[in-house]
Amino acid sequence: MNAISGRARVYLQNDQALELAGGGGRGFGRALDRQREDAPTPARSRIDWVPDLGAQIGSRDWWRGLATCTALCAATVMLAPGFKPLVGAVPAPLAGAEWEETRAQGIAPLGQGATTGRRMAANDLVAPLANAPERPTLELSATLGQGDAFDRVLMRAGVGRTDAEAAAALVAQSVDPKSIPAGMRIALTLGRRPDRTVARPLEQLDFRARFDLALSLTRGAGRLVVNRKPIAVDSTPLRIQGLVGSSLYRSARAAGVPGKAVESFIKAISTRMSIGRDVTAADSFDVIVERQRAATGETQIGDLVFAGIDQGRRKVQLVRFAPDAASVDADDEGHRGGWFDANGQTERRAVSGMPVSGRITSNYGMRFHPLLGFTRMHKGLDIGAPYGSPIHAMTDGVVAFAGRTGGYGNFVKLTHARGIASGYGHMSRIAVSSGTRVRAGQVIGYVGSTGISTGPHLHWEVWKNGATINPRSVSFASVAALSGEKLRAFKAKVARLLAVRVGG
Repeated sequence: MNAISGRARVYLQNDQALELAGGGGRGFGRALDRQREDAPTPARSRIDWVPDLGAQIGSRDWWRGLATCTALCAATVMLAPGFKPLVGAVPAPLAGAEWEETRAQGIAPLGQGATTGRRMAANDLVAPLANAPERPTLELSATLGQGDAFDRVLMRAGVGRTDAEAAAALVAQSVDPKSIPAGMRIALTLGRRPDRTVARPLEQLDFRARFDLALSLTRGAGRLVVNRKPIAVDSTPLRIQGLVGSSLYRSARAAGVPGKAVESFIKAISTRMSIGRDVTAADSFDVIVERQRAATGETQIGDLVFAGIDQGRRKVQLVRFAPDAASVDADDEGHRGGWFDANGQTERRAVSGMPVSGRITSNYGMRFHPLLGFTRMHKGLDIGAPYGSPIHAMTDGVVAFAGRTGGYGNFVKLTHARGIASGYGHMSRIAVSSGTRVRAGQVIGYVGSTGISTGPHLHWEVWKNGATINPRSVSFASVAALSGEKLRAFKAKVARLLAVRVGG
């Protein structure tokens, strides 16, 4: 028996090895499977008291769970403390001074009558004062307006008349008060006064008199003393270059050129070429503007002084230069000089084909006069235009006459180079005076209907060596060239400008 059982045990072990290895012996394998299936199932050791009430509705487990839920709810209700509110002590309402103090310090909407931010109500410990004490000093500021007087600005700010006039006199010793730019801020310090019947004394005054000068007035030994504070200024021009691209104006503005300088640049270049036809996207522009940089950090941009267009095969370089600044009217825009090319030549053209924007109503030559009723020589052009339209000088000249004369009404006569003179009649108002110099494009008057006239228009007349000629047959363009000392000064200026680094 032992030997048999031993062999059987060995065989069964080998069969299990084959079973595990996936080999034969399917009969023994099925026997083992049946033994696992026939194994007794252990009985449940616990009861589920909280089953899912959403499943097996109506079963024994469901009713058991419902009983458990009902019991828990009943226990919760029995053990609840109740729903009666807890009564607390209510403070007594405030009244009188306490209410005023609380109301002054409370935070509540103003619509409900809150007084948040107000002073706390006074109590018995507060002693009233006959006069509130003044501050020992006051820090104020004033701004200089257009055409304003320096002393009047100080008086409006609270400075006494005596101190204001003394400060204005001290400032006038250093700078011309009229040269101080409008909008300048003035810092003031007023001191203590002996009583309320007099103005506070001016203790200190600080402002920027010029871009390169600051002034400070301080009181010492009972009087004001001026202190000049010079400011170092670098006057190196600003040079900007770039491609024209799709728009010369937008490209220049994107490169950092000020808008006023771009307008002057286009106006200058248009005297030598057509911006829309001759300038292409591949061309490059070269702009130089005046610039001042103060040691305090401020920057001041001035006028355009150089305008250039580089087209590869052709370069246009224009420099602003005033060869005879003494002969130029300071009120004229041309006081900054004209545009000359790199060779020192300038070409001045008429602003437009006619001195006023309008239409020709009567040509030069024989015509039937509408008022006199007979045919006679018409020595000029009649240009119909709205009443008050500006009339421009066709080219540079000197006002030989400005006033009222006969049938011309309000009349202006200009003399130009090469024996040319021009006259402008029937003006409503004259904008120039005799003996003054005018520039091309300058307004000399306004359209009217004075003298022998049937309506608002301009009578434009031109003389050549004293004889009338057809105004449309005259070219008002002129070419001038520098020479001698002026040419050398111009060449030196061109060299300085071209030596400026881009963005320097």
